[in-house]
Amino acid sequence: MSKIQVMSENLANKIAAGEVVERISSVVKELVENSIDAKSKCINIDLLDSGTKSIRVTDDGIGMDKEDAEMCFLRHATSKLLKEDDLFFINTLGFRGEALPSIASVSKVDLKTSQGSVGTHLVIHGGTQVTLEPYAARTGTIIEVSDLFYNTPARLKYLKSDTTELANVTLYIERLALSHPDISFSLTNNSKKIVFTSGSDDLLKTIHEIYGYSVSSNMIEINVSNDDYDIFGFISKPSILKSNRNQMTTIVNGRCVKNAEVNKAINDGYFTFKPDIKYPVVVLKIETDPTLIDVNIHPTKQDIKFSKIESLKELLTEAINESLKKALLIPKIEVKTSEPYYNEIVMPEVHEEEIPYSEIEQTSIDFREDKSFESAVKEVETSSDASLEQNELIKKLELYPAGVVFGTYIIAQNDDGMYLIDQHAAQERINYERVLHALASDKVFTTTLLIPITIELSSSEYLKIKENINILEELGFKVEEFGVNTYIVKEHPTWLRVGLETESTKKIFDIIIEGKHLFDRVKFQDHIAATMACKMSVKGNEAITLEQAEKLLEDLVLCDNPYNCPHGRPTIITFTKYELERMFKRVMN
Repeated sequence: MSKIQVMSENLANKIAAGEVVERISSVVKELVENSIDAKSKCINIDLLDSGTKSIRVTDDGIGMDKEDAEMCFLRHATSKLLKEDDLFFINTLGFRGEALPSIASVSKVDLKTSQGSVGTHLVIHGGTQVTLEPYAARTGTIIEVSDLFYNTPARLKYLKSDTTELANVTLYIERLALSHPDISFSLTNNSKKIVFTSGSDDLLKTIHEIYGYSVSSNMIEINVSNDDYDIFGFISKPSILKSNRNQMTTIVNGRCVKNAEVNKAINDGYFTFKPDIKYPVVVLKIETDPTLIDVNIHPTKQDIKFSKIESLKELLTEAINESLKKALLIPKIEVKTSEPYYNEIVMPEVHEEEIPYSEIEQTSIDFREDKSFESAVKEVETSSDASLEQNELIKKLELYPAGVVFGTYIIAQNDDGMYLIDQHAAQERINYERVLHALASDKVFTTTLLIPITIELSSSEYLKIKENINILEELGFKVEEFGVNTYIVKEHPTWLRVGLETESTKKIFDIIIEGKHLFDRVKFQDHIAATMACKMSVKGNEAITLEQAEKLLEDLVLCDNPYNCPHGRPTIITFTKYELERMFKRVMN
């Protein structure tokens, strides 16, 4: 007798559920994506106890007739792929036909759907049909999933706490709302509203509805194209940064995706505008020919492959970097006139492996709109229209130092307001650009040493330097072998700071031995410039005179980017005269 047998449909669905239905957010994802594919314009998601008891999704889509209502719970039954060639032209969120039967096999499902006439009411418990009857309903679909994993207790015990599951669902709905600003989304838990968007088809307004005024008023519009990709969306100024990538939302042909190479390209665009450990708020829509992407590489369809990824990365990085350079990036101190009100729900921190997209940052949900969307739009438009002109004017900005606080922060003023400048970050930026320009120059200026610098290395380090000796020569160093595992440096470039020649040379040797960015000359030179700038610059708590402070400010405003040090920290912040007068109640409006 044969030992190999075909497993039952119900068992196959339970196994498939292990891949498709990982947690509450997985169920919400599949149900809501079906509503979007059904051309819905209003989608309500109502949870009981964060979805552990019940998940109900109500939409105003096209609905289904009786036959389709039954067929949709059969494995691999789909209306979205009819022939093999369709797999290369996918323009819907769902297409495999696995989600609904998988969900139905591990829960109790109540479906009510109608196309405008007589509707259908279908109830399934654990994959077994319980009820099928006519139903009088409006056009659209209401599907309720309750008692998830009631018949697979091993899966049930791996669900996280209610608050964690709610955090996962909330993050996903926020991303969906950003990817479909033309659809109104509403998420409630135990009748308390968590997320609401108006469906205005205005991406900036949707950003405002999800993240609030402080984010939406500090966004920069991106709108670029090449032969393969069209990119539209918004990126935040470096003053708005998060501790993880949760707010980096990339949307490809209407699908929210997570792609490491795309995220890296976005971060590269912010290079020197932010610290490496911080991440911007980004909402970018990428449109491309469906034949250039493959979404069928992960059970949750959260990852994607691009056939022309280098073209996309170059476009993203250059567009973001150029937009940041044109924006006026001096942070302003805003005076708050009232205490913020926060909803009592606080989202916990969740690790990346626990959610479909990325880790949840600790977040408070705030429904109080202290400033209107119109104010945020005005802020963005004013910034966009005037930034290029103001960035030219800042090079003529006259700042008069008035003193130094804590031996670190220069206080300066002019007719417009008061400025605080971090002396180390400011001089770091000045030195960084000076070294970078020297490295990029065709002509290298060097200094001959009366007493050569001797550098002794280990055998492996010695060989690494020997392999890359040409790089040192291109930088302006004249290096010769001198005994066992030792080099002597007879000449060095003139941009090394006087008094720090030996320390700086050893640091450059270390950078080459480390091998980071050796094959990317732009990043390699940038790494050297940033490292040398830090070594050359005045430190915090190091006393400087007002004359030195004045010279530092004169040099800072002439930099290509005077707003950040090469590691992304701000160099300068400002209080306007009006804001100071409000703080001291000299003006009351």
